[in-house]
Amino acid sequence: MSLESVLAPLRAALPGLEDLYTDLHRHPELSFAETRTAAELARRLEADGYEVHTGIGRTGVLGVLRNGPGPKVMLRADIDALPVEEKTGLPYASTARGVDAEGRDVPVMHACGHDMHATWLSGAASLLASGREHWSGTLMVVFQPGEEAGDGAVGMVRDGVFEPAGKPDVVLGQHVVPGPAGWVLTRPGVIMAATDALRVTLHGRGGHGSRPETTVDPAVLAASVVLKLQTVVSREIPATESAVVTVGSLHVGTAHNIIADHAVLEINIRSFDQAVREKVVAAVERIVNGEAATAGAPKAPEIERIGAFPVTENDEKATEGLAAAFRDHFGEGRVMPAPLVTGSEDFSEFGRAAGVPSVFWLVGGLDEGQVLSAMTGGRFEQDIPSNHSPLFAPIPHPTLSAGVEALVVAALHRLTHPGVK
Repeated sequence: MSLESVLAPLRAALPGLEDLYTDLHRHPELSFAETRTAAELARRLEADGYEVHTGIGRTGVLGVLRNGPGPKVMLRADIDALPVEEKTGLPYASTARGVDAEGRDVPVMHACGHDMHATWLSGAASLLASGREHWSGTLMVVFQPGEEAGDGAVGMVRDGVFEPAGKPDVVLGQHVVPGPAGWVLTRPGVIMAATDALRVTLHGRGGHGSRPETTVDPAVLAASVVLKLQTVVSREIPATESAVVTVGSLHVGTAHNIIADHAVLEINIRSFDQAVREKVVAAVERIVNGEAATAGAPKAPEIERIGAFPVTENDEKATEGLAAAFRDHFGEGRVMPAPLVTGSEDFSEFGRAAGVPSVFWLVGGLDEGQVLSAMTGGRFEQDIPSNHSPLFAPIPHPTLSAGVEALVVAALHRLTHPGVK
């Protein structure tokens, strides 16, 4: 009955939540530039009676609602957008532009659904505040910047996100995915991959294109590195394990008749197991150095780590309990096992820093009929836009209500059952 009572105002709140969602979608902001977004979310928390702390980890927001003795539950949503030009054609499509970390003017879009995440959490925070007579404990609501940059969660931890209310007993979060709207997907244990991003500078010896014998050509060296890296997963990782190595960027030279003196590659590595992760990173470094030595490079390559995300691993017992609560609320037909996701998240940094269980789950956000038709027709990858696509845009209904309900169910599962672990 407490859940039903807390959720009772949701139907009337949906038009306002849709307005918030479309506003955030129309006005996306890049990592650590989410000033407008953070200000609006903070304003809403204050209106709902939360103690609000802003500027944590640069643009992060913490809302604290103390409501008597009991568990301390943290709900988290990320709020940053991506340097992607939107092509959805929606009436509220983004035409925003921003300046990226390299100082370049770029288009900006909520291509990963963080606008939906922020709206979900704002809606859930409001419902839990208005229904506080039905639970006891402390609620921590965190709007996190810089998830796409990979250091937003760590930045908030370092900047004292736990100081105003202390460390939580559990950390909960969710992500919209290109599944049927209203479906909730859970997975105990590892649910999302770790990521390691490397920038490699290969040094050659430049010269005239007509006299390659006087040079060490970094273009040829880079090509050799790219091809050799394709053997890491296929020849060094057991077939029972999983990893991905991608060279996403390669820059060399300025003109057709000039052999450059260096090449720069950016490499992305995905893995689910720490031992595999270390093995792949070591193999990449070995290959880069080995190919440079073979080519007679005048000096060793520079290998710079430019980003890293941890494995997102759910506490098994907490996840099983939460999945049961979801099934009780949504029904067996809408709560599914989640697949392993090769995408990455920094959500787990909060639970790791606090030393407490964390649970992260997925919520579908696209038209159910279209998704199921594409799946049965074997055209899911071709027909259904994924996160980070310029065509990705969750439908407002029933995605909004499902995500808000999931957060409220999860919070009350802990706040009304103090003994739950």
